[in-house]
Amino acid sequence: MSHPVLRVRGLCHRFEGAHDGAWAVREASFELHPGEVLAIVGESGSGKSTLLNCIAGRLAPAEGQVLYRCRDGREVDVHRVGERERRELSRTEWGFVEQQAHEGLRMNVSAGANVGERLMGQGERRYAALRDTATRWLARVELDPARLDDSPREFSGGMRQRLQIARNLVTRPRLVLMDEPTSGLDVSVQARLLDLIRLLVGRLHLSAIVVTHDLGVARLLAHRTLVMRQGRIVEQGLTDRVFDDPQHPYTQLLVSSVVSA
Repeated sequence: MSHPVLRVRGLCHRFEGAHDGAWAVREASFELHPGEVLAIVGESGSGKSTLLNCIAGRLAPAEGQVLYRCRDGREVDVHRVGERERRELSRTEWGFVEQQAHEGLRMNVSAGANVGERLMGQGERRYAALRDTATRWLARVELDPARLDDSPREFSGGMRQRLQIARNLVTRPRLVLMDEPTSGLDVSVQARLLDLIRLLVGRLHLSAIVVTHDLGVARLLAHRTLVMRQGRIVEQGLTDRVFDDPQHPYTQLLVSSVVSA
């Protein structure tokens, strides 16, 4: 069996400025394997996004470890490496898709420049190669390549999210972290985006973690699902099992609220 891409061990994070006992994430532990998609679900304030930001190295945990296995086989503790190495990992080994696409894009440069920027971070300086790769990736995420030189400000919300996905995947990361990637989009736009994400994750054999409050998103995309409540993982398992035969009362409540809606 292959080694996990990610091992999270006893992760804890306090709310900023909180006194003793106020935990945003408490004792979170799980593994993620190559090619696996994991959903983290729960109501607002359950700790989903905080956990994701700790995994990405954006927030420092009070306790615990985030162990990532690099492309070269090394396993590194995300929070023990230096800031420079952590930034390098975030540009090469994993990507982060923001809930609000404008936060994951540079809005003052063109669509092509947004895609090419990560390639430049890896040393590509040939203008023709940058434009060619950006053009191909726009087509790959179902954006018109003729809009390569357009500003993201001219794009719709769904188009911006697809552009953000292209920006993240152009460097072929092994792990993609997504924070509510379909939030705020129209239902038809959500459906197209979810189909695109599922297609790309499968074709590129990516490992992915998707934070969502929408159980339908988790069921469509994820092999396994974690359920969080008040900062703790209360249930985890194969997605179909978690939703079709929930064991924890909170998971039962989440599932029944969707069925009755």
